[in-house]
Amino acid sequence: MFRKKILWKTALVTVLIGLSGCNVGPNFHRDHMKIPQEWAEKVNDHPATAQEIAQAANDMRRWWEQFHDPLLNRLVEKAIQNNYDLQIAGQRIIAAQALRDQQAANWYPQLDGSAGFGYSTTSNTQTNTEVTRATPNNAVIRRYGANFSWQLDAFGLIRRTVQSHEEAVKSSIEDRRAVLLTMLSQLANNYVTLRVMQLRVKIADTNVAVAQYIYNLAQREYAEGTGTTLQTAQAQAELQSQMAARVPLLTSISQITHAIDVLLGQPPGTTETELKQDHPLPDLPPFPPSLPSIVLANRPDVRNAERQYAIATANVGIAVAQLYPQFSLDMSAMPSTSHASQLADIASLISNNFLNLSIPLFHGGKLTAKVQAEQANAEAARLQYRQTILNALKEVEDVITAWGDDADHVKLLHASKLSSQLALSRAQKLYKAGLTGYLDVLTTQRTAVNAENAEAIALLDRFQDAVNLFTALGAGWQGVDITKTELPITLDQQNALAKAFLK
Repeated sequence: MFRKKILWKTALVTVLIGLSGCNVGPNFHRDHMKIPQEWAEKVNDHPATAQEIAQAANDMRRWWEQFHDPLLNRLVEKAIQNNYDLQIAGQRIIAAQALRDQQAANWYPQLDGSAGFGYSTTSNTQTNTEVTRATPNNAVIRRYGANFSWQLDAFGLIRRTVQSHEEAVKSSIEDRRAVLLTMLSQLANNYVTLRVMQLRVKIADTNVAVAQYIYNLAQREYAEGTGTTLQTAQAQAELQSQMAARVPLLTSISQITHAIDVLLGQPPGTTETELKQDHPLPDLPPFPPSLPSIVLANRPDVRNAERQYAIATANVGIAVAQLYPQFSLDMSAMPSTSHASQLADIASLISNNFLNLSIPLFHGGKLTAKVQAEQANAEAARLQYRQTILNALKEVEDVITAWGDDADHVKLLHASKLSSQLALSRAQKLYKAGLTGYLDVLTTQRTAVNAENAEAIALLDRFQDAVNLFTALGAGWQGVDITKTELPITLDQQNALAKAFLK
């Protein structure tokens, strides 16, 4: 009879373990959304070839190197190593991995040991029993034992939970990649802004020199009796105005260097001296040809939106699995005796063996409501994924438009600057020769100043277009190592492990 019971229990457990391959609820499938084959906005006059796209994809892995600025390259490498936001995102990956591993541990049998030593005292005043009076009043108790429990994943509750947390790990990885892209974008934008601000300081210095020259000329003419106090006052006001225009630029330069230091994970002012040194403008990178499909594969926000959809799908499976029976196996064995010599005696053994079954019968609709809620969340995540794709495509299209328009803008402003500088030179000569009034000189000088500053600002827009396009294309994270995220036991191996324990 005892042998039959053992065989029956073994057969039942075997069936339940076999059911562990049964997973209720939906499996995740990628949502396929129709997207354009190419960009609506065009910069080049010919469609990009497959070779050009492949070369651009390779160049974009370290896109900042296309500015051909060794200092920028060093700053980027230092930021990747030391940026605190990036380190925080890395720690969140580790935390997500740990939470996933906690859930994966439920696949394993749980075994705990225990031991104890102490005294037990019984009452001598109880009535209606003679056994109590014959029982010793005090007893020494020695015991040790083990508790064994195993949750049998008959309908995939553990599996779906691990799937949800595994997708959460992937989501945290995409979060770190997004932080990396943002950090690279901020650093590169700050750097090119710094260099253009320094260019504008040089322009301001030139304008101060020109205003000083005209002021000196006005003073000399007044001293010679050919000038007026009005002309002298106007020239002095213009000189002071040009000198004042330098101050906000110097303030911006200091603030930008502070921002760069923070991105590098160091106190503001650490690299200020090095950054403020005279430095040429970086090279403007060429337009990187790409396709919409590449953007979807590269952008962390799109990839993360898909992972959120996968998490929501797994959560539907968790809710559905909670509608089904749950099985667990609990066993304990604990010898307990007053004599150490009897601890190995089978007669001292206290044991319990249970195959537990939990069946949800009536919960007032709570469990089905939870399934409906998770289904709605999954559908919302799928729609959010599609919306993220549209936003990503729009962002790239906008930057491509700005790339082409800003290039034309710079060309026109450069021509305007050259014309205004020529007009200023002629006005100065005519004024010196007494053939024109100071008002003409002042007007042409202000036009030249405005044109030169407008060109510098437009040039900054061109640099920022390049940085923003690389960022919008999702470039830059591909060449940076990430924390390993392998499961200690795979989803497919867990069934084999369970069967191995039955042998």
